[in-house]
Amino acid sequence: MPIVSVKIAKGRPKKGDSAMKIGKIVIAGVVVTVFNAIVGMLTCGGIFSWVYKLEPINIWKPMGSSGPGAMFMIGSLILSIVLSFVYTLINKGIPGGNKFTKGIVFGLCVWAVGMLPGMFATYAFMTVSTTVVIYWTILGLIKTPLEGMIIATIYGE
Repeated sequence: MPIVSVKIAKGRPKKGDSAMKIGKIVIAGVVVTVFNAIVGMLTCGGIFSWVYKLEPINIWKPMGSSGPGAMFMIGSLILSIVLSFVYTLINKGIPGGNKFTKGIVFGLCVWAVGMLPGMFATYAFMTVSTTVVIYWTILGLIKTPLEGMIIATIYGE
């Protein structure tokens, strides 16, 4: 018996629905991107910047004084829009009594199937400090449910 069932919406959208849904997806993607930029500046660029000084340090690309740059932000926006789109595909099947709970569950699922395997592979095959891998894993556990809540709040149920 499956623990979580996923239902993908069937049928044709009502007239005017598509544009509104696409708009919500894009808005959610933009808000998640801004959220991630702020959290990144506070954590990786501030409070926990010390983890990037742990050996080996020669693995990091040189960072300009203005941060990671436009390409990183564009990539982050695209990935956030994709994340929002995935939520719209499966939101009817996500367990939870309200949109906040659904958002948290969605974020935890993203963390479990996206972040954990990536961090395991990083630890197993790359010369990144174990402390950095642990930091990224914990940060992801905190951030992805919040991202899910943001998306669920904007998109709705």
